[in-house]
Amino acid sequence: MGLLEDKVVLVNGGSQGLGAGIVRAAVREGATVAFTGRRAEAGEKLAADAGAHFIRADLADPAQARDSVVRTVETHGRIDCLVNAAGLTSRGTLLDTTPELFDAHIAINLRAPFFAMQATAQHLVDRKSPGTIVNIITSSEHGGQPFLAPYVAAKAGLAGLTRNAAHAHRWDRIRINGLDIGWTDTEGEDATQRAFHGAGDDWRDKAAAAQPMGKLGQVDEIADFVVFLLSDRSGVVTGSVIDWDQTVLGGLD
Repeated sequence: MGLLEDKVVLVNGGSQGLGAGIVRAAVREGATVAFTGRRAEAGEKLAADAGAHFIRADLADPAQARDSVVRTVETHGRIDCLVNAAGLTSRGTLLDTTPELFDAHIAINLRAPFFAMQATAQHLVDRKSPGTIVNIITSSEHGGQPFLAPYVAAKAGLAGLTRNAAHAHRWDRIRINGLDIGWTDTEGEDATQRAFHGAGDDWRDKAAAAQPMGKLGQVDEIADFVVFLLSDRSGVVTGSVIDWDQTVLGGLD
């Protein structure tokens, strides 16, 4: 029996990177998995490869974020678990962030998870059924780099929302947790390093050499932990925002 046997899981932002890793891990652990993404070609390929259900959606539209839950229920009869894995990481400081960039970060990194959680919680409450939600946040929500101002603002909001919703729905037996991931090796991070930091083909090797564990965060390792949090094996844990990183917050040399 897999950890998610007989569970229906929706992964929002699941067509690439960490989201795709979570899709694969959830399928491996026995779940029926639906996932969203904006790019049809990438989504359909992953769906075919992993044995999952692709829902094309632009999560910047709150109606489509809510509808991802509705469509999952229509196709699979219910939803038991939600993962909010979509993330926008474009750069901006307090001084140069435009209202448009700020709004884009809020739309993807905070508003979309909010309304997907709203629809999922309502469905679970109506069914009088327990469920689990995991939000992919970031260790930068504790402060972050100056060039991540709008990203940090939105993700810090998501951390607060995670705790608030977990408290609100604890008696409904809906467990809601978050993962503050650190620097992770994904396709999106590769694009970001090249676009914003002039990185060359060797950026991963250089970055890994500068880390205490000699590597960046790995998608498969994080995905396994997300599956654990979604599963009954994580017990009563709710309202936790867990630091998944090799930087010890508060530690000083």
